[in-house]
Amino acid sequence: MADRSQHVPVLLHRCMELLGPALADRPAVVLDATVGLGGHAAALLEAHPALTLIGLDRDPQAVTVATDRLRAYSGRLHLVHAVYDELPDVLERLGISHLDGVLFDLGVSSLQLDAVERGFSYARDAVLDMRMDSTAGPTAADVLNGYSHAELTRVLREYGEERFASRIAAAVVSQRPVGTTAQLVEIVYQSVPAATRRHGGHPAKRTFQALRIEVNGELAALRSAIPAALSVLAVGGRLVVLSYHSLEDRIVKRALVALATSRTPAGLPVELPDHGPQLRTLTRGAERADLAETEANPRATSVRLRAVQRIAPPPEHGSSWPEPTS
Repeated sequence: MADRSQHVPVLLHRCMELLGPALADRPAVVLDATVGLGGHAAALLEAHPALTLIGLDRDPQAVTVATDRLRAYSGRLHLVHAVYDELPDVLERLGISHLDGVLFDLGVSSLQLDAVERGFSYARDAVLDMRMDSTAGPTAADVLNGYSHAELTRVLREYGEERFASRIAAAVVSQRPVGTTAQLVEIVYQSVPAATRRHGGHPAKRTFQALRIEVNGELAALRSAIPAALSVLAVGGRLVVLSYHSLEDRIVKRALVALATSRTPAGLPVELPDHGPQLRTLTRGAERADLAETEANPRATSVRLRAVQRIAPPPEHGSSWPEPTS
């Protein structure tokens, strides 16, 4: 296995550039909501000696790996086994009321993709697990063998945006039990038209994405986590999100745009109190990785980066909200 300490995080330089102004030359607190192998966290802790970093990950193995990698920064580090929608409880336990920076690097980590036995990859045969936390919850095999045709069709259509969802679901039901990635790949391959198999990437990609999202409740967690993170982001603080497919990016975009837009009715000559935008966007739409990045790091091919800075407190916090940090 490759040396995990040499793993290069996606868009590392850009993330550092965007978060840096809120962290420079001051005691700051950053949440890495998906710490993974600790690549972004290591760079942030190294660049900002006064920084305290909170790292969350739902995968206990990732927490173990990151703890070892970040051992030199243990005095400024809190690593917690938790899903990112649990961040309000984590912050309360740590006695932290606000954050100066937040980073979400969504999707499957290299740690999970590299572990063949966890069943995330359609390229290698393994048991259909797909749990990011392999200690809890139903597996992908449980979903495939327990859901009705209608339920499977919904999952594949909504989370995989799969045109042939009903056909694939019917084939799964007829060939149960389905227990390995190779079985599922063959079912998908036989269920989609030949023309589709020849174009648009691997025919099982959307099915595997849909199952992973369903098994891990990813979109529901994200819908809760982004507003929760924004609610404790200090004025001047910055949030950066790396998403890897349109469903994630759509949730992120809606949450950020809602707070970056004035709520004063059009036509009024002045901004109503507490109705102005709370966020300033730092990117023009969703930024994509350039050719140099994708050649050096293929995982960056599908990434979409969005970033914002808080410019005003949430109305309910009023004047007690922390003062601007940049």
